[in-house]
Amino acid sequence: VRLVQSGGGSVQTGGSLTLSCTISGLSFDGYAMGWFRQAPEKEREGIACIGRSGRSTFYADSVKGRFTISKDDAKNTLYLQMNSLKPEDKAMYYCTFASCGPGSPIPKSLFNYWGQGTQVTVSS
Repeated sequence: VRLVQSGGGSVQTGGSLTLSCTISGLSFDGYAMGWFRQAPEKEREGIACIGRSGRSTFYADSVKGRFTISKDDAKNTLYLQMNSLKPEDKAMYYCTFASCGPGSPIPKSLFNYWGQGTQVTVSS
């Protein structure tokens, strides 16, 4: 199973970035997928999750209204559109298979398969 990430980079406050995560080796549409991030000296946190069908999405309060998670089943690719970026969004971002739902919107990783990580830096 491989999760290969792309995108990310450095932007100024208020800027936008898009992250991509292409999955191979496991049925992409059989699982919910999530994005996590880890800032220096902080624990990894789930920030966005999309259900298997793609119709349901869930977000942490810290990114709600600014980030959008989506997926393209035909391309086996997960996306995270990040708008109105803030300095506190600076972190390493990871994609993975996840579990989430209306009662538990914060994604939890499902398997120990992770993308390689993508650095996002936001300057003030």
